[in-house]
Amino acid sequence: MGLAEDYITLDATELADLVRQRQISPIELVEAAIARLHQVEPKLAGIAEWTLDQARLAACESLADAPFAGVPFLLKDNMHFAAGIPYHNGSRIWHGWVPPQDSEMVRRFKAAGLIILGSTKVPELSLTPVTEPRHFGRANNPWALERTTGGSSGGSAAHVAARSVPMAHATDGGGSIRIPASCCGLFGLKPTRGRTPNGPYVGEGWHGAAIGHAVTRSVRDSARLLDVIAGPDLGAPYGLAPPARSFAEAAASPPGRLRMAFSSSAPNGAPVDPECRTAVENAAKLCGELGHAVEEAAPVVPEDYFSWFLITFLAAVSQEFAFAEEVTGARPRRSDVEESTWLCRELGRGFSAAELSVTLERLHRATCQIAGFFETYDLLLTPALASPPVRHGELHPKGLEAALQGLAARLGVGRYLRYGPLLRQAADRAFRFMPFSPIWNITGQPAASLPLHWTPDGLPVGVQVIARFGQEETLFSFASQIEQACPWNHRLPTAVVELT
Repeated sequence: MGLAEDYITLDATELADLVRQRQISPIELVEAAIARLHQVEPKLAGIAEWTLDQARLAACESLADAPFAGVPFLLKDNMHFAAGIPYHNGSRIWHGWVPPQDSEMVRRFKAAGLIILGSTKVPELSLTPVTEPRHFGRANNPWALERTTGGSSGGSAAHVAARSVPMAHATDGGGSIRIPASCCGLFGLKPTRGRTPNGPYVGEGWHGAAIGHAVTRSVRDSARLLDVIAGPDLGAPYGLAPPARSFAEAAASPPGRLRMAFSSSAPNGAPVDPECRTAVENAAKLCGELGHAVEEAAPVVPEDYFSWFLITFLAAVSQEFAFAEEVTGARPRRSDVEESTWLCRELGRGFSAAELSVTLERLHRATCQIAGFFETYDLLLTPALASPPVRHGELHPKGLEAALQGLAARLGVGRYLRYGPLLRQAADRAFRFMPFSPIWNITGQPAASLPLHWTPDGLPVGVQVIARFGQEETLFSFASQIEQACPWNHRLPTAVVELT
């Protein structure tokens, strides 16, 4: 095969091996990636900022002994900042601001030898499970361009699925790694809280719910990358013991016989598409065939859990506005953002410090209850989402709800509506698509989406796997076993096939 064919076939581990063996140079890899990006980006529209000249320069100075020397990479335009790359987070409230220094996560990416080619699109302030920012344009799913990539790591997932890069940065505050991984047919792992650094710009993302890692095509790439970025940064609010062995070693080792639970019922009672149920049921059957002990069970989740999560989410939105104003020196205007985003800000500002404190305490108590479930089971399988990737615009408010949102945002009365039907309708719409992921951001447990099912019309459907707190080793070992038993890397999205 030629370089172009090799490039879209091999994962990051294999590409790094070629560089190490001097069969290919970092600059050749970067040029192959740039050619691929130019080929698919007109259809995907997933790039926020290009940094191609910087990438070529970095390739020429690549660290030969780094674990991912010369491997092309994309940085999500959220939470982790790169010096010299304009930051947007899908919104105009950051307009004109260029970070003066790298976040610790970005520094570790670069030290690992990864070459950053640009940043990827996110929904406005990374708030929604679809990547359709009004001011920057939507990102398209390479499996079906009229479908969502998921969010908020939608631009990253689109380009990894389209083979522009073998893996890309992603972050997850309520499912934002696992949702696009499911929509785009990728492996996406959200690490345990505190496993990777957020500083120095971010102290505690979304009250401890948000954390960064990547979307990848192979399990071993995810494991090897986590090995090089794991560990707290200076002054991190959370401490976490290092694993007993490397994650790469865990991914290369059999998991042994595991006690596993599965459930296809949404914890908030949302309807679940039959394809998503089938995905989990087939995965559970495969686990039984592999020798694991499998039974249907799920932890009990308090009735008001999603309302509590929403309160912390809205408070974090108001915090984001305050942070942007602090850093840029510019006061955000309502015209800078989408009406729903401004309304979220108003709602978040309406909660008192006491209300937020009580809500966080309730969530922490619920975490203690949920943790008891994992005393019995090593892993839990659920759908990653309640449906396959939806069409663009399907989750947008419509009709009277859209009119009420616009009116509330214009009149500045959103803070007085926080207990009304408007908030409940918005929460119901968001969580009906993604009822399975936010719980594990609050508990802090590692969770991943595995691409194990495709619908009859060719849309990917992910299966979520959740492990005990701090047990990425178990999750990687199990995921590698499943990847070998039910491989997925040979599947190519429609947009890729048409351009190859």
